[in-house]
Amino acid sequence: MAEARPGRRTGSRRGRRRQPATWEISDSDAEGAAAPEVGARGRGAAGKSKAAAGALRSDQVLKRLAVCVDPAVLEDAGSDILMEALGALGCECRIEPQRLARSLQWSGGRPDPGTSGVPPELCNDDECEQLLLLEPQEFLRGAAQLTQMTSPPSNLPWLSAENPARPHLAVIGLDTYLWSHKPSVQKRQQLERTKEAQTTVTISWPEVEEALVLLQLYADLRVLLVDSWQELSQHVCAFTKALAQRPSKQYRDSQAFPFCTTGRWASGLKVTRDGSGLRGVWLRQIGQFNRVSPAVADAVITAFPSPRLLQQALMACSTEQERLGLLADLPVKTLGDRQSRRVGPDLSRRICLFLTTTNPDLLLDLAS
Repeated sequence: MAEARPGRRTGSRRGRRRQPATWEISDSDAEGAAAPEVGARGRGAAGKSKAAAGALRSDQVLKRLAVCVDPAVLEDAGSDILMEALGALGCECRIEPQRLARSLQWSGGRPDPGTSGVPPELCNDDECEQLLLLEPQEFLRGAAQLTQMTSPPSNLPWLSAENPARPHLAVIGLDTYLWSHKPSVQKRQQLERTKEAQTTVTISWPEVEEALVLLQLYADLRVLLVDSWQELSQHVCAFTKALAQRPSKQYRDSQAFPFCTTGRWASGLKVTRDGSGLRGVWLRQIGQFNRVSPAVADAVITAFPSPRLLQQALMACSTEQERLGLLADLPVKTLGDRQSRRVGPDLSRRICLFLTTTNPDLLLDLAS
């Protein structure tokens, strides 16, 4: 479906703007673009959209975003790197005791509920993101417990049952710790003979990987393994920026046709009012499928000059097998290639499903 965007052109006479003769259509648009209705209602909707877009700008949201740091985090000498990075980011940084020691929590960053045009669900401030910092030995102790369990864990070793949220986990220097504390064969035999074996954590990398898989499968919990505080600071800053961009992305996805690209970078094609240029739009739409060359896309649109004609031909097929293979035998013309080529059954099936399916979550490309 087409998303028509009127181009702006400033007239040279008396400073008036003339009605544009063409409409820009983005790469993801199809034919049949209707001119937008200009009027007081359209201007009002545009005003609300601009107000909402202004309220959802990532830099504005970032200023309202607060990162709460537990005081226990500051006991580590490398925490200065993290605090300097957060200060340079431009968000608010608070030193407050958290329910989980050595944790970070993000709060705020939502648009003002009174902002015109902003959906109410984007103004909900109940969601909080948390990041729990674990010492390598503390993480290994909990990982060893997970690998010894025979059933899915009901409670995770590092988290409290009173905490409703399940934070992400971060471990600094786990690889270095494992290498430096790797016991020799003689020391391992000595530990097995003494009670010290009950308090010393001896776990290998394969067991760590097994614990990471169990956490992701059973608790949907991700663990960030970093080598230094510098790497942790980069991740925290990137995550903070992503949270600031989330409201604008959610607002964009809530609008009609969120898949249509907009902006100058989209390299949209110009389509005149008599329909000239729609063939180029249709060619680009076929070219968006994976592993489709310009010659193959040209073969499809030569046989069916518009999406509507192709859709009608697909619906006229008597069987599903005939419908899926409608485009398979179309010849593909290539310069300097003596061998005859055709569109093939794979692309034929994908285009058929794209135009006929009613399942929005259907995977078209089985090779992806």
